[in-house]
Amino acid sequence: MDFLNAIVALANYVVIPATAYGAQLALGALGVTLVYGILRFSNFAHGDTMAFGTMVTILFTWLFQHWGITLGPLPTALLGLPFGIAATALLVLGTDRAVYRFYRKQKAAPVILVIVSMGVMFIMNGIVRFIIGTGEQNFADGTRFIIKAGNFKRALGLHEGLALKSTQVITIVTAVIVVAALFWFLNRTRTGKSMRAFSDNEDLALLSGINPERVVAITWIIVAALATIAGVLYGLDKSFKPFTYFQLLLPIFASAVVGGLGNPLGAIGGGFVVAFSEVAVTYAWKKVLTYLLPASMAPDSLVQLMGTDYKYAVSFGILVIVLLFKPTGLFKGKSV
Repeated sequence: MDFLNAIVALANYVVIPATAYGAQLALGALGVTLVYGILRFSNFAHGDTMAFGTMVTILFTWLFQHWGITLGPLPTALLGLPFGIAATALLVLGTDRAVYRFYRKQKAAPVILVIVSMGVMFIMNGIVRFIIGTGEQNFADGTRFIIKAGNFKRALGLHEGLALKSTQVITIVTAVIVVAALFWFLNRTRTGKSMRAFSDNEDLALLSGINPERVVAITWIIVAALATIAGVLYGLDKSFKPFTYFQLLLPIFASAVVGGLGNPLGAIGGGFVVAFSEVAVTYAWKKVLTYLLPASMAPDSLVQLMGTDYKYAVSFGILVIVLLFKPTGLFKGKSV
């Protein structure tokens, strides 16, 4: 019975939260890796792009709630999501036309585009804070739990109860659908194949008659969709605060680099590696070990390697280690 309690506690506090968080990081890292692989620079404005898309979705969610329009057990934010994606797509396309295209035509070095993206990041951050404020916004509605801890304990007679939030299930299911659709698009459609060809060899792709501006525009639209979906899923699972999305840039970049920057499959794997590492290192293992060990060996301390306030240090540590020992990442992306 103690072993089952340990398994439930592990699933409740480590496996399920890390899986949902990993799916969110994977979607965010996919956007970063697409920009790096096709547009050839590291987009430091990606976190605030997520924040902008989430903000627009929240505003439409509030509007629908004011009109009395909901999805019943599902979050109303799912209705606002297409509007968030559309607004974010217009924003990034406008930013590309007003800012990035000039440097692209000048054949500017990637480091110049990185610096430019940092300026875009601060502007986007200011816009989001000005419109929605700096405080925390909780916009999740609908059914909160699919499995409640109390019902689980009564059903199985365990001390530990398993709680499964609807937002966690929505996150995982949405991530699977989005990733499957993206890989189908990249591998099966003519446009997707053009994007892959442009990423592999730009000069050869141009000689083949591929329109570079069309590839760039489609890339930004896909990145806007990925960023908005990742941001909304993260906000539903936790809460929305503009500065949080600025901080998320570190684990998202760590995910992309760990998996192999420029490699979409690597971005997914890297997202889960970073998520499980963060959760495992910052989790207090006392409860699980108390169930598994004899009473005489039960730990007195929390058995927590790092506090939750330092979870981003885990991402930074992983990023440094990968850059030092395997700069192409686990799935051999482009060397950083």
